[in-house]
Amino acid sequence: MNVEWIAVDWGTSHLRVWAMQGERVIAQAVSQDGMSRTAGGDFQAALLALIKDWLPEKPVDVIACGMVGARQGWVEAPYSAVPSEPIPVAPFRVPNTDPRIRAFVVPGLKQNSPPDVMRGEETQIAGFLSAHQNWDGVICLPGTHTKWAQISAGEVVSFRTFMTGEMFDLLCGQSVLRHSIDDGWDEASFIDAVADTLSKPEQLAARLFGLRAADLLHGQNKNIAHASLSGFLIGAELAASRPYWLGQQLAVIGSESLTKAYATALQQQGALVETVDATATTLAGLAQARTLTRQTA
Repeated sequence: MNVEWIAVDWGTSHLRVWAMQGERVIAQAVSQDGMSRTAGGDFQAALLALIKDWLPEKPVDVIACGMVGARQGWVEAPYSAVPSEPIPVAPFRVPNTDPRIRAFVVPGLKQNSPPDVMRGEETQIAGFLSAHQNWDGVICLPGTHTKWAQISAGEVVSFRTFMTGEMFDLLCGQSVLRHSIDDGWDEASFIDAVADTLSKPEQLAARLFGLRAADLLHGQNKNIAHASLSGFLIGAELAASRPYWLGQQLAVIGSESLTKAYATALQQQGALVETVDATATTLAGLAQARTLTRQTA
């Protein structure tokens, strides 16, 4: 297998790797060795466990983005302050690596006021903009910590982070609502819940307990509760992020299920939304980062 370089998306919970020929994927692998499981441990060993069979005879470049560049990561890649290009400087070289690899980590972005940070999403933004020249608007990147980024003249001008995904997981797994929710879905209930908290976000806490009460008193379908919980939280997020998305050109980058949910919620408000696959933008952004690395080598 002729591997030219290796792309890495190293998040909090997962490690994803791709063997690359130019911008073409020739192999891929994933493990549960995200930063939370590897912090304080051996990042190189976790990586080599996935890629050892791909390594050619000569050293190969490994370009990584995500939480691997955090203070608890493999190497701390300092943040660049916005306004800034998504990847304004070449990735940081990881010192003292296995001689078979040359590892680099993409730096994140920071915003001093209001204080905010991102790691990984900047690479997806760079990948999106590489395919959308002269694109101005707002990019939403839903996930555990959803980002809303304002883009102008090829730069991230400002951004805000919402803990919507983490709140959803906590409520599903650790709150009283865990008894009333399953993994099903009900589109109409989701849409109604989004509209409810968009118009009355101050009622969110009461609406959440109402899901438990509806189960106890009326045996509400757990699919309805699951979709409503998602809708209530996303609706509250859209209410708070309205200055970002209202009247703007919008793109949503993420997994298929999350992009569909956010796009549906935004379209119900009359927004025109483009949905984009997260893997494709991540790989395109890592390819850009690799070019910067080679230019400064």
